[in-house]
Amino acid sequence: QGQLVESGGGLVQTGGSLRLSCAASGRAFSSPTMGWFRQAPGKEREFVASITWRSGVTDYGDSVKGRFIISRDNAKNTVYLQMNSLKPEDTAIYYCAGSYSATRSPAPNAYRYWGQGTQVTVSE
Repeated sequence: QGQLVESGGGLVQTGGSLRLSCAASGRAFSSPTMGWFRQAPGKEREFVASITWRSGVTDYGDSVKGRFIISRDNAKNTVYLQMNSLKPEDTAIYYCAGSYSATRSPAPNAYRYWGQGTQVTVSE
């Protein structure tokens, strides 16, 4: 089995920054693509960003492009999400996910492994 553990969430003011980390172990590290999703109360799970382990190809959701940066450290089996210029609408639980196969799809059903999430709250 695989496991994904997120960390780095917290409370930050509008315009501030946070860096989320996702540590992968077991089969989760074999996922070709790693993604970040977020879900706010009453809203659908939203694609944030993804990156491939091998080539580092990245994709971003429209709402975060230009503000968030996804990266990975293969030696540490860790994926990061650097979040800058945070807005109140970024408030959500952020989930790390590992894909079934090589993909650049933003759909949650393309991902097999999921972390438990970390709360990000941006105050006005």
